[in-house]
Amino acid sequence: MTPDTAGAPEPRIEGFRYDRIPVTDGGVHLHAAVGGDPGRPAVVLLHGFPQTHLMWRHVAADLAADHHVICPDLRGYGASDKPAEAADGQTYAKRTMAADVVALARALGHERFALAGHDRGALVAIRAGLDHPDAVTHLASLDVLPTLDMWDVMRGTSAAVGFHLYLMAQPPGLPERMISADPDGFFGHFLDVWSASPGAVPPDVRAAYLRACREAVPSIVADVRASAFADVEHDTADRIAGNALRMPVAVLQQDWGAALGFDAAGLWRRWAPDLTHRTVSCGHFMAEEAPKEVTAALRDLLAR
Repeated sequence: MTPDTAGAPEPRIEGFRYDRIPVTDGGVHLHAAVGGDPGRPAVVLLHGFPQTHLMWRHVAADLAADHHVICPDLRGYGASDKPAEAADGQTYAKRTMAADVVALARALGHERFALAGHDRGALVAIRAGLDHPDAVTHLASLDVLPTLDMWDVMRGTSAAVGFHLYLMAQPPGLPERMISADPDGFFGHFLDVWSASPGAVPPDVRAAYLRACREAVPSIVADVRASAFADVEHDTADRIAGNALRMPVAVLQQDWGAALGFDAAGLWRRWAPDLTHRTVSCGHFMAEEAPKEVTAALRDLLAR
């Protein structure tokens, strides 16, 4: 593992400006990197776990040539606000986090925008597409299944890959204490084993990810805990009602559907009738491991 470098400047997306933008009446602010021409169509890029907005640094720089690109740290992550988890479990529900994203885009002058998310950010993007179909013009998901399907496919020994999800779904207290005992070891584990491209995350970015996670254990746990409870309730209600993503949707995934014995594209089509689904040969951190492939897929989506 790469040791943290005390006093080192925080990495940034080159050419982007940074701001803290209020997104709720209660005063929650999101930290966001913003680049490109504000008069161009907007693309919002949402990061995954255990990362921050920096995971989009290559893709964002390319898209900013002809789009207004907005890369926030999600609520509870990075330099964004981290409100305490409320007893009702809604503080980090994807519905709440999706409303943050819509408010952020509006604050930057966009009533409509394209939305791409990786991992946890993809779950927020899916919920935004379901709850705010008039705002989201196009939607991309990188290496995740919708929440209901994610829990359904993890059975038997195959569920070992998602051990962290089961740990963080436990009631408040135990998972936070366990992870806080060695946060760099816990979060660094995923940076190591989920990547197929050593060096895709350089030392300064890795240190920034670990520093951000170290400072956000309770909110990261609350985000994942919400996926086991509040998010399942919301997705179940949409499934029963027959709600779906009506905008063009692109999905990029590793071929772990085949490895674990399920049809990932088939599961996605239940949620997204206008779907393009493709598998990639890189690891989980595809925006960092294969940024040209990801950028090309997003540009194909935006042209639909």
